[in-house]
Parts: sequence; structure tokens; C-alpha cells
Amino acid sequence: MDPQREQRIAIDTHHTDVYAACSQHGKPKRKLRYMQKDGRCPVEFKTIPGEWGGYVTDIFTTLVEIRWRVMFLIFSLSNILSWLLFGLLYWLTAYVHNDTEDSGNQPCMYNVRSFTASFLFSMETQATIGYGFRGMTENCLVVIILVTVQVVSSCFIDTAIIGVIVAKMASARKRAQTVGFSKCAVVNLRDGVLCLSWRLGDFRRNHILEGTARAQLVRHVKHSSGMFSVYHKDLDIKGRDIVLATPATLVHRLEPGSPLYSMGPDSLLEEDFELVLSFTYTGDSTGILHQTRTTYTPADIHWGQRFQDMLRLGVRHYKVDYAVFNQTTWVQVPMVSAEECDREKLPNETIRAQGSLLRNPSEIGQSNADVTEEVIQEAWL
Repeated sequence: MDPQREQRIAIDTHHTDVYAACSQHGKPKRKLRYMQKDGRCPVEFKTIPGEWGGYVTDIFTTLVEIRWRVMFLIFSLSNILSWLLFGLLYWLTAYVHNDTEDSGNQPCMYNVRSFTASFLFSMETQATIGYGFRGMTENCLVVIILVTVQVVSSCFIDTAIIGVIVAKMASARKRAQTVGFSKCAVVNLRDGVLCLSWRLGDFRRNHILEGTARAQLVRHVKHSSGMFSVYHKDLDIKGRDIVLATPATLVHRLEPGSPLYSMGPDSLLEEDFELVLSFTYTGDSTGILHQTRTTYTPADIHWGQRFQDMLRLGVRHYKVDYAVFNQTTWVQVPMVSAEECDREKLPNETIRAQGSLLRNPSEIGQSNADVTEEVIQEAWL
């Protein structure tokens, strides 16, 4: 067998043993994420003070955040209830004026002598249908006032419907689906320093005006009393302000002060944390502020790999191949933590000599990354 292939198999087998050891020490096979890969947080609130009052006070935000089918149901009911309310008032006016009994009486409204006719007159007035069969007369001031109030109310209802629909269509969640992070993060050498990096790309042709990236390391801590606490630690990102015309690679240097500084490839797999990423930006088409989020667990961080090149320089354009957006390649990386590298100050010649501690750069391709990913997934399942 090829020595290089034996080396890769030995490394992947070592990772499998580490995950098996984690499972034997009582760690759960499946853990609830602090944030899902699509940026949603599985958080449920209970016993919120003034819960319904807050939703009613900020009714516009409530309508923007609810589902489309619920919003359409609410606005359909608002129109129907409005027709019923004013139809009832028209019928009561006709009843008091004796229009329903005396056909020879000077009516307040033409051809409105029953509740059904009153409802149809209300719907025609609010929807400005105007069939010409029913109408009001000058005999009743009350009817004139009711028609005026109903017309003004219909304008408010239509304005609210249009405003909420426009806000929902331009919401950040929709634009965030076209801006995404890579499925994994990688650890490799950059300028002689171990760095954690991940990709960020915009899948639309229109560019983002300006954006700011942020990364936080989130840990869940269980106290002796049984309570849980969530701790956040910001990670320093090199070049966090981006104009995302082409895909960008965000880099966090594993230096003193970094929470990942003392973690090696083995201890990383035994850690229990989440790397929460966000990218806040402004779209050039609408000028609206949006945000895209994702999260990485230790299983999503691939040690000793780098992302494949996806940017090419053409004659008139920069060409971006998104087919390799998530694909990685093996590179030479010391299989020790950044802290140990700095402490031992290993020169490049020594690093190259440690064949058993290095990833082989000659074996590249997504197949190798897939093998490692399969081993990781099988260990957790």
C-alpha cells in the first residue's frame, strides 16, 4: 500500500478512536446546538411578563414576523369583520328608519331592506366596487357619516396590508439565504502561524455595499446546583470589514489570547463548544440592513486542510466557481496546538521531518475530506 495512503488512514483511524473515547466517557451522541446551521436559535421562552401586551403594542413587528398564512388569515378576517360591522350598522339604520317594512318610505339607502343587502352594500362601499344597484341618499345623515368612516378605515387597512407585505418580502431572512458560510472551517498555516479560517460568499450578482463579520465562541457550563450558563468569548478576525464582491476567507489567528490557542487536533475533538458566526451587511439594491448567521462545532473544524481555489482571473471578469466553495485540500500542518508550537518553536525543517504528525499535501481532493467527514459523522451517530 502507498505510504501516503497508510498515513492518511492512520490519522483518520486516530480521529475515530478519539470520538469513540468521547462517547465512552458519557458524552451525548447528539447535542442540542445553541444555534442551527441556518442561523435559527432553538430557544423557547416561558412565562414572559406582559407577553401578549408586547405583541399587541408592537403590532407591525408582530405581523412582519408571523407566518404568511397567519398574516393572510388576519387580514382576510379584518376585511370580513369590517364588512360585517358596517353592514350591521347599515341594517340597524334602515330598521330604525323603517326602510325594511315600508317600501314607500324615502329610504336612507337604495335597495337596502335586509341584512344581506346591508352586508353587500358595506362590501361594495369598502371595496369601491360600485355596481350601481345600491347607494345612499340624502335623507339620513347617519348613513353619510358611516360611509365616510368606512372609506377612511378601508384606506388604513389597505395601507397596513401593503406595508407589512413589503416589509416581509424585504426581510433579512430572505436576503440571508443568498449569503452563506462554508459548511466547515479549517486550520492551517498562514505566514507561519496556525490559523482558523472559513469562507463567506454572496450567491447573488448584485454586490453588498459593506459588511462586518463577527465570531463568538459559546460554551455551555453546568454548575453544581444543576443550573446551566452560557458564556461568550469574542474571536479576533483579521479583515472583518468586507465588501463582498467576491467570496472572502475570514481568518482567526491562533495566538495567545485566543480561546483555541491551547487546543490541538486531539483535544479539539474532545471540547464542547460552538463557534457562532454572523455577517451583518447592507444590500445595494434596497439599502436594508441584513444579517446571516451559522455555527460550527468541533466536528466541523478540519485540522490540516485548506479551501480549494475558486477565483480565476479572466480577460474581462473575475470568474468565481462556487462548485468548490465547500471543498478542501490536505496541507502540511503540525498536529499540535498553537501553544505547543510556540513553546517548542519548531523550525520548518523539523516540521517537515515529522511525517507522522503532518497532513500530506500530495493527496488533495474532496474524497479525502469526505472520508474524514464520514468517520466523524459515524462516530457521533
